Amino acid sequence: MAFTDITTRHTNMKPAARRLPTLSMILDVWKSRRALARLDAQRLDDIGINSERATRESAKPIWDVPATWRD
Repeated sequence: MAFTDITTRHTNMKPAARRLPTLSMILDVWKSRRALARLDAQRLDDIGINSERATRESAKPIWDVPATWRD
């Protein structure tokens, strides 16, 4: 019987989105979200997001990395 990659079956996800985040990616996300949580309203306005969005993003779990980081 041939080996079947179960990550490619029954999914519409792109191959990059199926990869698991590396420890380095997780640490980068953690650092970025901590920095985002510390920004004041003026700095958040400078980057074009509001405090509610920043709070939501910084509260996400560290393993929830953006798909673009998995390329």
